[in-house]
Amino acid sequence: MEELRVDMRELTHEELAMYDRQTQLMFKLNHTMPRTEEYVSILQELFEDRLGEGSYVAAPISGAAIEKLVIGKNCYINANLLAMARGGITIGDNVQIAANVQLLSNNHDPYDRQILTCKPIVIGDGAWIGAGASVMSGVTIGKYAIVGAASVVTHDVPDYGVVVGSPAHLIKTLDAKRFEG
Repeated sequence: MEELRVDMRELTHEELAMYDRQTQLMFKLNHTMPRTEEYVSILQELFEDRLGEGSYVAAPISGAAIEKLVIGKNCYINANLLAMARGGITIGDNVQIAANVQLLSNNHDPYDRQILTCKPIVIGDGAWIGAGASVMSGVTIGKYAIVGAASVVTHDVPDYGVVVGSPAHLIKTLDAKRFEG
């Protein structure tokens, strides 16, 4: 997986304006009564066509480069998601993300902190990310995998894998047959 490097000093006026708009929309969403027409409208404006049918994101939400966050169908994302999406974040269908989860697809170059080092995060269909977990840049979470609460995921999680800890490690594999049919 190739690393994308972004020099924050070189953002265009158009990019800066888009990020200001996203920040304003997140603020507005975070201060709107949930599950109202106004809330849904702001959610749709923030995500445009990148929020799958039947999916819901609970406020508050924060992050950057939200235009690079794609959420599949029938997902539930609980409150306090931090989505640093500069490297790209793709969430499959039927995913559950608990409260206080951090999806961090970008980091800073240790010698020039205005340079972001970015790799995508991919969360497979049916995965479940536990409360307070952090998923780091370049990680793929397999389908139906489970990330335990407060885990820090620094490496890929296989399909049906259950990981816990900091750093997260595989503790078991779920029976794939129980998810079929």
